[in-house]
Amino acid sequence: MSNVTSMLTARGGTASSGNQLQAFDFFLVVDFEATCEKDKRIYPQEIIEFPSVLVDGATGRIESAFRRYVRPKHNPILTQFCRDLTGIRQEDVEGGVDLGDALRLHDAWLEAAMAGTGAGVKKGGRLAVVTWGDWDCRTMLESECRFKGIVKPPYFDRWINLRVPFEATLGGGGRTNLQEAVRAAGLEWEGRLHCGLDDARNTAHLLVELMRRGAKIEITGSLKPPPLIEEQQQKPCISPCGITDSWAPPPLIQQQPHASPCGGAATCYCYCGVPSRGGVVAVPGPMQGKSFLGCGNWTPTMGVVCPFLVWGN
Repeated sequence: MSNVTSMLTARGGTASSGNQLQAFDFFLVVDFEATCEKDKRIYPQEIIEFPSVLVDGATGRIESAFRRYVRPKHNPILTQFCRDLTGIRQEDVEGGVDLGDALRLHDAWLEAAMAGTGAGVKKGGRLAVVTWGDWDCRTMLESECRFKGIVKPPYFDRWINLRVPFEATLGGGGRTNLQEAVRAAGLEWEGRLHCGLDDARNTAHLLVELMRRGAKIEITGSLKPPPLIEEQQQKPCISPCGITDSWAPPPLIQQQPHASPCGGAATCYCYCGVPSRGGVVAVPGPMQGKSFLGCGNWTPTMGVVCPFLVWGN
């Protein structure tokens, strides 16, 4: 358990019954930047900028900011598209740290920043991560940590997707980007779009403005498996023969050798970060007899059996 997690657990604290917007004393706004290429998926995608901003939930003041550049391992040379989009230089990532080190440095910074405000002890230190969209926590950080075997602080396992209270307060469709949302709220955009730290700062300003307008700020996303799955795994069931037994999912696939679509590489990887394998669907239905390539595993990243499959004929 990280020091920050221990501190939050020990301090406890409950939301004021008269003000639902004060359910959290601190908001940790994050906006990762990762390796990318125009009109093409890079795999595995890796974080190259790790920024976050700590916001006091009572005052709306930005208390502290953190940024570390992260050195990608599998695609160490940034594409021209990535450099132009993010403004991150090759020398920035070459002088960066590994993701595991970035997480440890971030945790130490967060502990010091919360303690430095004096509010950590006084108000209970209740913390919520804030993002624009679900990609940062549900997909990017989770998949890279799983792929590399890195243990991350558990406060990243649930978050507030600020798009949800923004749309509830100001409307707009799901395609509104962060810069458009900031301007729709009557705020001026500050800095460079797709600079992770600038994006995090602008997200923080939008968060404060939504709170000022009375938006309901609450957790919207979590990596905890759906309750239905948990109930199925724990609940005994009665077989057709009348015998009570533990629940187990029926076999879905029949493993068979397959030709790799990775250009003859020894191992292909599914986008969730698990080595892929092939098979043929054996369950009767429209996909019976279809071959596939994918991990076929449960992944908390998606909350379902990993859907990143490549189907054959």
